[in-house]
Amino acid sequence: MGKRLFQIFGPLILAAALVLGIFLLPGHLIGYTANKKAQEQAAVSLSPSVLKGAGLKTAALDDGYVPFFGSSEWSRFDPMHPSVMAKKYHRSYQPFLLGSRGTQSLTQFYVMQNIQPQLKNQKAVFVISPQWFVKKGVDKAAFSAYYSQLQTTEWLNQYSNTKMDRYAAQRLMQMPSAKSDHIVYAALERVAKGQQMTPNQKRYLGLRQNFLKSEDNFFSGINLPNGNLKKVDQQEKKLPAQYSFSKINQLATDLGKKETDNNRFQISNSFYNHGLKQEVKHLKGFQENLSYLQSPEYSDFELCLDQFARLHTNVLFIIPPVNQKWADYTGLSQSMLKQFDQKIRYQLQSQGFNNIVDLSDKGDVPYFMTDTIHLGWKGWLAVDQRVDPFLTKKQKTPTYHINDDFYSNQWQQTTTVTN
Repeated sequence: MGKRLFQIFGPLILAAALVLGIFLLPGHLIGYTANKKAQEQAAVSLSPSVLKGAGLKTAALDDGYVPFFGSSEWSRFDPMHPSVMAKKYHRSYQPFLLGSRGTQSLTQFYVMQNIQPQLKNQKAVFVISPQWFVKKGVDKAAFSAYYSQLQTTEWLNQYSNTKMDRYAAQRLMQMPSAKSDHIVYAALERVAKGQQMTPNQKRYLGLRQNFLKSEDNFFSGINLPNGNLKKVDQQEKKLPAQYSFSKINQLATDLGKKETDNNRFQISNSFYNHGLKQEVKHLKGFQENLSYLQSPEYSDFELCLDQFARLHTNVLFIIPPVNQKWADYTGLSQSMLKQFDQKIRYQLQSQGFNNIVDLSDKGDVPYFMTDTIHLGWKGWLAVDQRVDPFLTKKQKTPTYHINDDFYSNQWQQTTTVTN
């Protein structure tokens, strides 16, 4: 009977033991090699698994892809989108899109934790979305959708009791996803207080990181979505064979005019039909009291700046506008938007982050936006005019001076800044 049971269950037990053994190996012993096609798919996939993992990102960034941090704007693919332009004209760089709907500064800080070697002394692009800076900051459910325990353990295993670490721990503890592992949460409590983790916590975090990294290496690339890569291929066919600003600018005008002809806001027909048409009459004036001036997001954003400074990453920041026709209809204050621009620019420039593409005054330019808040045809072309030379030409090495006051509640609540 025992022999028969072993014949039935033995292979299953051995297979389980083998898989467990693989996962218990240090992550670097398994390694991960992404083929070119997988990297190309991952770079535009906007997949949560890619964002939360390490293997595909690090392989692609090691191969010359450039991190483009942001959120839902990356999903607005048209011929002038950064990924389309770079592929069509065989640029020396290819964007690796890091972000999707709901990703904000806190998520991006943790994304950075497992690509630090790829960010050190390198370049990056970062889109700052004004709508992140609402009163309550990042939505907890949205943060949970992109939460990565792998990134958390990698960060904790490098903990050095700085203001950045303490604030990052305090913010993470406010998110329900941080409670998914009680040992990790206990470690966060100590880090938030500036205390050293216990020896047992350190051992656990080391083992947990190895397991999660091995798991990530093992499963990276499986069932990777390729829908966005198909969109990139389709959109690049619309561009002229040789780069010509005048021809592409005219194409942007023609496409924008054609694709926004069913509404008065110059919003893409598809977005208007599926997102606004039935509700638009109820939305007049609904943003009259909305403000982007007081938010914990300012300190979450400081985490990203602090990390970039420690890694000496040269970053090009993009501040997009809001569709002015829509803002006028919904009552979104233009003076408030100008104050937001002044506040975020002060936070950047006072610390040495001077590479800024400030498009905040372009909200009334025809076909600059594809919907209410996202860049489109002419907007993407304006971005390309700055991104391409930044990434392809030698840039002056920036000097950063991080100011911990930007982690304070006082800064979060400041409404008036004089640059």
